[in-house]
Amino acid sequence: MKSNPIIRAWLESLTAGVIEYTQDWSKAEVPALRLTGRNTKRVFAEFEAAPRHVAARRYGYFVQDDDQLVFALPPGATTETEVYVAGDFNDWEQAVGDERWRLQLGELDGEPMFLWKGPAGPFWSEPKQRFKFVTAEHQWIHLPENAPNRVQDEDGNVNHELDPDRTGRQFFRFSLKHPLDLAQTWKVAPVATGEASVVLQPGDFLFSLHTELPLGATVRRGQTTFRLFAPRATEVRLFLAEKPEPGAPAEVVALEPNVDEPYVWEAVVRENLHGRYYWFQLGGVRDESGHFDRNFKVLDPCALAAVSHTGPGIVIDRARVASPDRGFVTPQWQDLVIAEAHVRDLAAHAPVALTPEERLGFNGLRKWVESPDFYLHRLGVNCVELQPVQEFDNRTREEYHWGYMPVNWFAPASAYASNPAQASGIAELQALVAAFHRRGMAVILDVVYNHQGEPAHLIFIDKLYYFELDAAGELSNWSGCGNDLRAHAAMAKRLIIDSCRHLIETFGVDGFRFDLAELIGADVLRDIEVALKHVKRDVILIAEPWSYRGHIAGTLRDTGWSSWNDGYRDFLRDYVRGGSTAEAFEYFIKGSPWYWAKWPAQTVNYTESHDDRAWIDVITENPDYNGFAPTANDRRRTHLMAAVLFASIGIPMVSAGQDFLRSKGGVNNTYQRGDLNALDYRNLIRYSGTHGYFADWIAFRRSEAGRLLRQWQRPSEGFFRVYPAPDSTACAVVYNFDASQGHERLLFAINPTGQDVTIPLGDTLPAAADWRQIADHERFFSGHGARQRLESNLFLPALGCGLWVGQWQR
Repeated sequence: MKSNPIIRAWLESLTAGVIEYTQDWSKAEVPALRLTGRNTKRVFAEFEAAPRHVAARRYGYFVQDDDQLVFALPPGATTETEVYVAGDFNDWEQAVGDERWRLQLGELDGEPMFLWKGPAGPFWSEPKQRFKFVTAEHQWIHLPENAPNRVQDEDGNVNHELDPDRTGRQFFRFSLKHPLDLAQTWKVAPVATGEASVVLQPGDFLFSLHTELPLGATVRRGQTTFRLFAPRATEVRLFLAEKPEPGAPAEVVALEPNVDEPYVWEAVVRENLHGRYYWFQLGGVRDESGHFDRNFKVLDPCALAAVSHTGPGIVIDRARVASPDRGFVTPQWQDLVIAEAHVRDLAAHAPVALTPEERLGFNGLRKWVESPDFYLHRLGVNCVELQPVQEFDNRTREEYHWGYMPVNWFAPASAYASNPAQASGIAELQALVAAFHRRGMAVILDVVYNHQGEPAHLIFIDKLYYFELDAAGELSNWSGCGNDLRAHAAMAKRLIIDSCRHLIETFGVDGFRFDLAELIGADVLRDIEVALKHVKRDVILIAEPWSYRGHIAGTLRDTGWSSWNDGYRDFLRDYVRGGSTAEAFEYFIKGSPWYWAKWPAQTVNYTESHDDRAWIDVITENPDYNGFAPTANDRRRTHLMAAVLFASIGIPMVSAGQDFLRSKGGVNNTYQRGDLNALDYRNLIRYSGTHGYFADWIAFRRSEAGRLLRQWQRPSEGFFRVYPAPDSTACAVVYNFDASQGHERLLFAINPTGQDVTIPLGDTLPAAADWRQIADHERFFSGHGARQRLESNLFLPALGCGLWVGQWQR
C-alpha cells in the first residue's frame, strides 16, 4: 500500500473540517480525495486552503508571507498575561523577562491570541530547534497532547519542534452539505487506488457536547430511569439482574437516544428497582479513538454503589438514603490542623475490640474514632484527610491498596464495606464521617479525578471524549497510571462536579484534596470551585498542584484553592539537617508569601505524606533510610521540624503516625504494603515524649495564645521581624512586631546546626512587661523545668529551639 500524503483529518463541526498534509501544498497539487463511511460515500461541498494560522493551535506557530515566523498561543492556555517564547534559539528560561521574546495580545481571524512575530530564517536549522511557552513566573505552558511536533528528550522534557516543512500551507478546509454521524467511522483518502486512508476524527467541538439531564439510575414515582451520555455509541444495552454473581440471569433492555438530546441514551423501567444490579454494554467504532466492546460490562460512571471494581452497579433510591447531620461547623481554613490517614492504617492495629472483618473498613474505623482513646483525638488535630474511599481497583476485598486507582467516583469503596452487595458502604461511610464530626474533626477526602484504574470503564464509553490522546491515538500518561482524564471535556468536568456534590450532600464531607491537580488544569479547577461553593460555601479545596508534566501552584494563587507545598517539604527536610538558608527559613515561616500563597491558608505545609519514604526514614542517621530505631539526633530533628511546622503561617498537615516516629523501614513506595503502613500504636509508648511534643504544639497553635500563627489574611509589612544568627542558618522571628494585631507577641527561635549559637537580638526587640518562655526543643513547660530569659543575645544549643510569649509594654 502506498504512503498517504495526509497526516490527519478532523472535524470542526458535523459539517466542516480540516485536512493536514505531510508538507506544503498548493491547491492545484492536492490529490483528489474521497470521504467514506460504512456503506456510504460523501462529496465535499467546498474544499479550499485554510488560513495559515490554523496551524497555530496544532503547532504553536505558523509562517506568514513566507518569511515571517509567528508564534501563537490562545489566551485560554494560561491565566497569565505575561507570556514569553523560549527555546534553543534564546537559551530557554533566559528569555523570561526579556521584552524581545514577549508575546503580545492580538487577534487571529477575530479570535484573541498571544503573538510574536519575527524573521523566520534564524529558526530553521538541523537539528530542528525546539520551543515552549513560559509565563513571567517561569510556569511552562503545555500545547495539546496530539500536536504532531511534540518531541520528548532523554530527561522526559516535552517540547515542540520548528519544522520548515510545516509552515501552515499544509492545511485545507472542507465543508459538507449534510452532517456526519459521529457513531460511524469516516475515512479520508486520495482517490488514487492503493493509497492508505486516514480516520476523520471529531475535533474539539466533540468535547463541548454535554447534557444537563440526570444521569445514572434515577428512581422517582415508582419508576427507574437509566441514562448514559455516549455521543459516539451505536447501541447501548442495559442488563438488570437480581443477583450480583457473574452469570446470574439478567434482563436486557435496549436504551434509545433521547429525542431532544441524541447523545444521551435512556430507558425507563416502570418499577422502583432499588437494590437491583445493573451494567451497560455499548457498541461502536473500534479505531485509535474508539474502544467500544459490545461484550464488555461497563460499570455506570454515575452508579451510587458497586459490588466490586468490575461492577455490577446497584440501583439506589435516594429517598431511602438518610441525610447526613448538618450540625457540624467546618473550621475556618486558617484554624485547620490536618492529619492525613488511611482507613485501614488507622484501624488495623487499633487498641479496641474489633473483628478482623471490621479492621478492613469503615465500621472498624468508626468504632476506633468513637473510642475515648482515639489516637487522632489525643493528638489534637481538628481535620482528617482520608486517602481515597471511592471505588478503586483492588482485586479482592482483602487486598491492601492506597486507593489511587478509582473506577467510579460516586460509590464508596466496596473493599471498605461490610456487605458490598447490599450497598452497606453508603450508610457506613455516612456513620464514619458523623463520628469524626462528633470528635470535632472535619473530613477531607483525597479524590483522584485525573485518571482511572483498571478497568477504566470510561474508555469503553468513549475513549476519545474522556481521555487525552497523543497524535497516534495512544493514551497520554502524565499521571504515571496509564491514562489521563480529558478534564476540560464538558461531561468529564460534570462528572467531577457531580461526584463532589454527591459526597458533600450524601456523606457530609467538608472538602477535598485533588490528586495530581495539574492534570485537571487551573481553568477547570476554577469552575469546580465556583460550582462547589454554591453547594457548600465553606468547602475546603486543596490541590496537589503537580504531575509528571508540570506544576501550577503559582497559577492557583489567583483562585480559592490551597496547595500542598512541596517546596516547604523539601526545605524543612534539609533545614533540620543543617542545610538550606536563613532566607529560605524566613520565606517559609511567613507562609510562602505571594508566589505560592496570596493569602496565608493557601499553603498546606507538610513534611510527610503517604507518598515516598516516611519522615523519619528520610532524615535518619541510620543507613539505608531505615528510621525504625531512630537515633537521639533523629528525634531531636523531628522536634525541630514539628516546631517549625506548627509555627509557620499556613495550614499544617502531619501524616498519621509521624508524631510517634512511624517508619516504613526505608521502603520508598508502599502503596500495597499494608504491613508497613499500618500504624503501630505501641510507638505512642516508645516515643511518648515526641507524641506529646506534637500534641502540645497543636494545642498551643489552636489556642487563643496561638492566634498570631493562624492568619486569615496577609499581615502588615511590619508584623514579622527576623533575626538571623551570623554565619549560621539559625534564626529568631518575632510575630506581631509592630503590634498591629494587639498587645501579644510571640518569639520563636531555632538552631538546626550541630553547634551552639548566639543570636543577637540587640535593642530592637520590642519591650515587654514579661517575655516568658513556654517551650523548648523537648517540651512545653507546665511547671518544673529550666526556662531561659530573653536577653539581647539569645543562646540556643545545637539542635535547639524555643518559644516565648510577651505582652506589649506601653
